[in-house]
Amino acid sequence: MLQSGELERGRAGAVAAPARLPRAAGIGLKPQHFRQILAETPALGFFEVHAENYMVAGGPYHHYLERIRERYALSLHGVGLSIGGQEPLDEAHLTRLAELLARYQPESFSEHLAWSSHGGRFLNDLLPLPYTKATLEHVCAQIDHVQERLGRRLLLENPATYVQFAASTMAENQFISEVVRRTGCGLLLDVNNVYVSCVNHGADAQDYIRGLPLAAVGEIHLAGFAEAVDSLGAALLIDSHGAPVAQAVWQLYEFTLALTGPQPTLIERDNDIPELAVLLAEARHAEALMARGSPAFADPQGACA
Repeated sequence: MLQSGELERGRAGAVAAPARLPRAAGIGLKPQHFRQILAETPALGFFEVHAENYMVAGGPYHHYLERIRERYALSLHGVGLSIGGQEPLDEAHLTRLAELLARYQPESFSEHLAWSSHGGRFLNDLLPLPYTKATLEHVCAQIDHVQERLGRRLLLENPATYVQFAASTMAENQFISEVVRRTGCGLLLDVNNVYVSCVNHGADAQDYIRGLPLAAVGEIHLAGFAEAVDSLGAALLIDSHGAPVAQAVWQLYEFTLALTGPQPTLIERDNDIPELAVLLAEARHAEALMARGSPAFADPQGACA
């Protein structure tokens, strides 16, 4: 398994593990907060941006990100690689991604265990996979190619799902564990996705987390969800990123920290964006939970004052 600062050889070639994010809380960087962040430089471990929002040569987003990057650690989160798709990876997309990584040298790069394109069309969603031997081989080959092309370790995010495939022959956490073992990639553990999926499928969220390769966790995501009901009237949770982190997710996060120790933790909010102070308060709560579970965890390493 790749460790920070090491260079190891996976199935496809050598890939480097970049410097880790600080063991602190971060938030997603949103345009409405650019100027306030630069003016106030709040104490925060890192910012995260979606790669696809920055795949242009210039413009105001780059103007502000370049200045914020000078002061904070950075996580780059991709949403468009379609790692689980059956078609070959989009090489033009990978080239733009490589250029972006070279430009900003983020401490973390992540993508999703999902597919989002087919037949040359982008579907603007993160869709689930059947967990079979054939899918495993394909996903591992895709990740090998991404890591070799980018020359760095990828963190793979567990999905939020609303359906399961009858064809699956292994549990999702078993599938992820095998992908990590075969490719040397890391794990972006989205605790909200775990909670959403387990409620939707009647599974035990703590058992799910225990079955993951927790030594490979390089970042944790926390987010809010929306509540609905399915056609049979059963509870259905939607990974909306449009609400505060729910109390049940905070509790599952505490359970996770007891197993992993403090980890870089992102407050993920992409819809109904609140004032910056609201997100900073959630980040401080995450750090308080890290400190509660680990007396040795004091001031977040690398956080700005």
